[in-house]
Amino acid sequence: MSNLNILNQQGADTGAPAAIEESWLVRDKGEQAVKDAVVAFLAAQRSGTACTKNRATLSSRSQAKPWRQKGTGRARSGGKSSPIWRGGAVAFGPTPRDYSKSVNKKVLKLALQRSFTDRLDAGDVIVVDDLSFATPKTKEMNAFLKAINAGNDALVLVDEYTDNVDLAARNLQQVLVLKATSVNTYLMLLFKKIVITKAALAKLGERLA
Repeated sequence: MSNLNILNQQGADTGAPAAIEESWLVRDKGEQAVKDAVVAFLAAQRSGTACTKNRATLSSRSQAKPWRQKGTGRARSGGKSSPIWRGGAVAFGPTPRDYSKSVNKKVLKLALQRSFTDRLDAGDVIVVDDLSFATPKTKEMNAFLKAINAGNDALVLVDEYTDNVDLAARNLQQVLVLKATSVNTYLMLLFKKIVITKAALAKLGERLA
């Protein structure tokens, strides 16, 4: 078991460390699991809606032969929908498809454990006792991140959403407020710092254990 110092919103040490259970951490395996989880997440973001019309679906062009097969001196042609004609169909073009990949639940859990462990070992995880703002203003979030030395590129993990905190981060492009029960491997690796409340750490621990 290891401990992390818990800070308050002003950046001061509360003196009550947060316990990190060894069952949450994985160091000797999981690199391939992390890759598989990230690739699967990014693949699932693709819409897969690219589509072109082939000769069977192109209805704007006549299906009649433009001239007879023989005797004109010109190359034979089956119709104006041919891909070699201007305005014709597309040969071997893209069609709607599903890019999502299936990843085993155990692999996803291993990937999350390994990614959290790497961020923890790198000193990128900051634990705070609680997070609440009096007003839903961006300056509140900026002041909080500055006080705890999290910079302006951070994933803020909470146990439950609150309107003021969520709205305070909305205008910051590199700050995301997310429930600990929703974080995935990709997001765990995307930001420079991971800021997590004490309650959210407990929720995340339930997923990692």
